[in-house]
Amino acid sequence: MSKSRHVMELQGRTRVVVENGKVIEVGMPMTEYCPIFDKVRGIKKFTPKTAKENVEFRMRDFGMFTENRELEMEIFVGFGASETFMTALRRGLLDITITVCDGAGTVITSNPRLCQGMGSRISGLTETSPIKRIIERIQAAGGVVLDTDTAAIDQVRGVRKAIELGYRKIGVSVAALGDLKEIRNIEKESGTEITAFGVHATGMPDNEAKEFIELIDMATGCTSKWIRAGVAGKTIAQFGTAVPIFAITRRGRELLLERAKEVRDPILVNTMKLPVLPDERQPRPLV
Repeated sequence: MSKSRHVMELQGRTRVVVENGKVIEVGMPMTEYCPIFDKVRGIKKFTPKTAKENVEFRMRDFGMFTENRELEMEIFVGFGASETFMTALRRGLLDITITVCDGAGTVITSNPRLCQGMGSRISGLTETSPIKRIIERIQAAGGVVLDTDTAAIDQVRGVRKAIELGYRKIGVSVAALGDLKEIRNIEKESGTEITAFGVHATGMPDNEAKEFIELIDMATGCTSKWIRAGVAGKTIAQFGTAVPIFAITRRGRELLLERAKEVRDPILVNTMKLPVLPDERQPRPLV
């Protein structure tokens, strides 16, 4: 039997390795505090122990990294990548999305609920192994798994595959500058419209963050000092203040405003100089 191995970065980019259903390795967090984890789970300070316990909680709670993985989830955050893409698929702003799921890797789908359920409660997944039952259920729900043999996480190949399948209005989650550059080149060559949502930016170096912001449609601020600094004068809309989502292009803003229509909580709309980042609401320290 082949070894099942999954690597996820969460809670201040703490690297956690799970093999055959057990946490076997936990790194050190890059940062200490996130208001979202405090609000949802009451975690006041990130440690290797809180990261390990949180991964184990997710494995028990919705079957992350197991064949019992839930693929339809409650809405966890208002303006996450999977939630924003879900709404965009529903409203016809996108034809297809390319996101990532544990046990499957890169997944291409036009099913809004599947898109949201796969991404709703995973953090920065950097490596995963194929889990046959998850892959079969994704396929049954209208998802195309990029590589069923290896569960590769490869957003660039995912974009190429979506174009091969004939899709023109494409949404993709992107965590690496190199991938984003390549995706923009593919967009030019193919004449498609690719909406890129930047995710997992904590710890991104200053020079990379600057370039990333030039090429992205929207991005989460994560706990990134340089994304927050770099969006000043560039962002045209901001959603949230603690872990904000920044819209950089009109296309990004359109998707996020469409998402806002489906968010059930009260919403304040105002015009002002962006970003708005009240000190007491920020993750810390920013890196």
